[in-house]
Amino acid sequence: MVSAHGTGHATTVGPALLVPLLVGWLYLAAALRQRAPGRAGWSHWRTAAFAVGCALLAVALLLPVEGFAAHMWQHLLIGMLAPLGLVLGAPGALALRTVDRRAGRAALRALRHPAARTLTHPVTGLLLTAGGLWLLHLTPLYRATLASPPLHDLVNLHFLLSGLLFTWSIAGPEPAGHRSGVPVRLVVLGVAVAAHASLAQLLYAGLLVDVPAPPDQLRAGATIMYYGGDLAEILLALALLVSWRPQPRRRPAPAAALTGSR
Repeated sequence: MVSAHGTGHATTVGPALLVPLLVGWLYLAAALRQRAPGRAGWSHWRTAAFAVGCALLAVALLLPVEGFAAHMWQHLLIGMLAPLGLVLGAPGALALRTVDRRAGRAALRALRHPAARTLTHPVTGLLLTAGGLWLLHLTPLYRATLASPPLHDLVNLHFLLSGLLFTWSIAGPEPAGHRSGVPVRLVVLGVAVAAHASLAQLLYAGLLVDVPAPPDQLRAGATIMYYGGDLAEILLALALLVSWRPQPRRRPAPAAALTGSR
């Protein structure tokens, strides 16, 4: 990922930029394969969403990270906006269409494992994303990333992966039999909004945070977190509502079927 130092930026951005380019190329190749004769095809909207996610990730990697406001822009792109596009591209569903059936069944069985259910629960994603943000800015961790480019890269990787997990747990388009209900997901999303807003207010006031930045930089970064986070979470809520398909209620069985015909 991108280094926190201007000198390390040029050395790390090149290899890191290959990641969204390679992932985007693999996705496009799989999507084009679905257009072959005899196949069901693939949604252009899904492809466009994934391409936007890859582009936002590439922009974040190219962004010079000098100052706290630039750091916050990078977090917003890597941890919230890019994951939304990537998840809405439904890469899991596309992968299941591409691999052979045996591998697909094995992947689905793994997703039904209790450990996978716990990992993909919205509360887990919330703890990893919002909790990671609080840990980064209220402890010496952020200060340590300024002195260690590899640590900065690991923190960015954490926010990318946790952002993907949280976004998928809230509005992932792939079917999942163990997915939490819409009311639970909306409540968790509301808690995420409150967590981002509370941290942004602490940063703006310079209270309890351990960020070695001038007050104007703190206020600029807090403003980006407050309004940019709201925008990302509104888009996530819209994605959830658009993709929501209510389960039809089962009609009660006739009394004669329950008691037996006489």
